[in-house]
Amino acid sequence: MRTAAHGIRVLVVEDDPVAADAHALYAGRVAGFTVVGVAHSRAAAVRVLDRTPVDLILLDLYLPDGHGLQLLRALRAAGHSADVIAVTSARDLAIVREGVSLGVVQYVLKPFTFATLRDRLARYAEFRATAGEASGQDEVDRALATLRTPQPASLPKGLSAPTLEAVTRTLRGAAEGLTAAEAGAAVGISRITARRYLEHLVTEGRAARAPQYGQIGRPELQYRWLGSTGGTTGTTRSY
Repeated sequence: MRTAAHGIRVLVVEDDPVAADAHALYAGRVAGFTVVGVAHSRAAAVRVLDRTPVDLILLDLYLPDGHGLQLLRALRAAGHSADVIAVTSARDLAIVREGVSLGVVQYVLKPFTFATLRDRLARYAEFRATAGEASGQDEVDRALATLRTPQPASLPKGLSAPTLEAVTRTLRGAAEGLTAAEAGAAVGISRITARRYLEHLVTEGRAARAPQYGQIGRPELQYRWLGSTGGTTGTTRSY
């Protein structure tokens, strides 16, 4: 089970030590994720899982002592419920289908960049954060859609997916909400640019805005993250 103190606990399973270190470094750089172990084989992964709580496994499918899906099948039989993101060069769609049936929530094909893994982890975190009872089919669809890879063309002209991801992550981490100026300072963009991204999140039903009173001059707009309970439907999201 996820704990607030540790965030989402990650086990990296990768036979190449250099790649394993890179994957652990990447995952550790994403807010809300903590790498609790690195294993270079199926047997080593089992040893880690037997002694350490794990929420998510970054799983290479080609291990020196067995296929990654064999490991996953054994873990499920033993009652381990950790989610899995397959990090692999395997492109066989039959393997992809089998992985889905065993609980693989996403695939990241090698080679990949930090931005690629960061995007998948951010989507997984949003999906994992959904809770409660869905009000209907639309809300279920929105929850599942958070795991899908975005289509860049879905963004309004002038907005970029990496910046939108950064603004989204910053807003999600602000329990009391943020003004455009605060979001811009945190991300490293201007207040006006930050406001465009925040307004896009409002339009998509992922954030809400309200005037912030109590200061001299005109009140500022305060933006607050809504997560998966927002209102719009039928839109491919890019964050």
